[in-house]
Amino acid sequence: MKHLKEVINEVVEDAGIRSAINQEAAIILWEEAVGEVVSSVTKAERVESGTLTVKVETAVWRQELHMQKEEVINKINKKIGTKAIREIRFI
Repeated sequence: MKHLKEVINEVVEDAGIRSAINQEAAIILWEEAVGEVVSSVTKAERVESGTLTVKVETAVWRQELHMQKEEVINKINKKIGTKAIREIRFI
């Protein structure tokens, strides 16, 4: 008898939605990945083709996050457990 986790993983793989689930996880894990201070001035809005779009309250924060983009991408992907996010667009 299979465990529920195994069955769910098989269904996700068979349906071909693993990538979409991993990308959407970036939105859910945004606050945890960037911390309380950054998450208080940002909102992860959507993911399209590996690009996470994040709304930022001020131009100063947008510039700061742009300079730290690679580090943020690495943190998010580490939380997800895969390289689902390839780019972040700060708006």
